[in-house]
Amino acid sequence: MTRIPASSPTAARAFDMVQSLQQRFAQRLERLASELDMAQSFAPVEWLRDGGRHGGGLRLETADGPMLGRGSINVSQVHYDDEPARRLGSANALSTIMHPAHPRAPSVHIHISWTEPKSGAGYWRIMADLNPAIEHPPATARFMAELRRAAPAWFERAREQGDRYFYIPALGRHRGVAHFYLEGHHTDNPEADAALARRVGETAIDTYVDILDASLRRAPTATAADEAAQLAYHTLYFFQVLTLDRGTTTGLLVHDQNDIGILGSLPPRVDRALLASWLDRMLPPQDALLESLLAALPDADVCTVDADAKRRLAKAVRAHYRAHPEALDMQASADVTPPTVANHASLS
Repeated sequence: MTRIPASSPTAARAFDMVQSLQQRFAQRLERLASELDMAQSFAPVEWLRDGGRHGGGLRLETADGPMLGRGSINVSQVHYDDEPARRLGSANALSTIMHPAHPRAPSVHIHISWTEPKSGAGYWRIMADLNPAIEHPPATARFMAELRRAAPAWFERAREQGDRYFYIPALGRHRGVAHFYLEGHHTDNPEADAALARRVGETAIDTYVDILDASLRRAPTATAADEAAQLAYHTLYFFQVLTLDRGTTTGLLVHDQNDIGILGSLPPRVDRALLASWLDRMLPPQDALLESLLAALPDADVCTVDADAKRRLAKAVRAHYRAHPEALDMQASADVTPPTVANHASLS
């Protein structure tokens, strides 16, 4: 079957935008890999929602290459044109994560999406965050400066929302060093809103590729300490995504037709002992969630997060929140500090 597109002209324009951002990112990364003699390409993987009746998407993915250990650029359009009782008209999104192979090269996460209810105003979700295992402060400063130039009127709000969203209460620290996040963004000027989303997306992509280029050109041969720092940071990233990230959790709960794509943000490997050491920092019932995640991983000191592991992890997350729906209130939020922040203040 083929993907049936949404009937809304606004949704069509948003989907065209996220597709153009997807191609921009993949082409720039493949060109950089070629320039650095680290040839690496992205393979397309299509998925369909309800056989294509409610849309679907296409992700470009790569793994275990000389430049990128794991990379996913996912675009999707889900709609319910044929179900009048559904409140959601359509959701159109780009969600991408890059985890470079070299520990001195930073990861990045970028998300641009347009959600269109059947009644009321549609809104944008605009995110970009830099995630180094070993921070290079000039790169952090450049990433934020470019985003400020792309969205001067909204930058401070986006930075504040991002810092709140990516805080990890149980560990008393953030995921990443540079956070930009506008949730539910819409004004009385839809054209300006769409232009902002495109501009932030293009700026984040172009700035990151330049930062990646510079970091790989100056990077020395990775040491054992560098690799240990990367593994520890990837473990923290895994922990934040699967215990706090509201977007990931929502995607897994709504359907099971794109589990691999939704969990494309996960790093290639995690440290089991480090992950288990955080169990006693978790409030119930989230301690049970972490136990389920550990059980879903391969039985090894360093766990490879492959496709089979992702399927097991997705099932574990769904089972947990179906058994403990109240735990959804413990997820990260851009505008409201989750209760776990206050409850874990003594651990920071």
